[in-house]
Amino acid sequence: MAYLLTKSLHILFVIAWMATVFYLPRILVNVVEAGDEPAVRARLELMARRLYKFGHSMFGMAFLFGLVLWLYFGITGGWLHAKLTLVAVMLAYFIWNGRLLKRSMAGGALPSGKTLRIFNELPVLVLLAIIFLVVAKPF
Repeated sequence: MAYLLTKSLHILFVIAWMATVFYLPRILVNVVEAGDEPAVRARLELMARRLYKFGHSMFGMAFLFGLVLWLYFGITGGWLHAKLTLVAVMLAYFIWNGRLLKRSMAGGALPSGKTLRIFNELPVLVLLAIIFLVVAKPF
């Protein structure tokens, strides 16, 4: 029963983190499109900053429960190494979005809205690969 509870909590926090991974770049698109409206930009940047902090907390909890699954319950395999590599890519993407947010809040320029929209779609493909690795455990 402890295994199922730990796995359920890991999945819950992964879902919460992924929500932030998907939504933060969308807020950045809205920041770019807000243009010279300082009140709108300030509100969006506040939302993004809070979401980014929430995302860090959710990643931390997902990491903690994933670590318990690995160390205590002995989850292993080649698929796990591939999954962790893709999770590291996703984390780098999340941190990159946080740096874009910091740049925006400091008055720096962001990539175009179109570029941000394209980058917003890439994590879906990475998540699909992660899900496949977890479900199929191909190696």
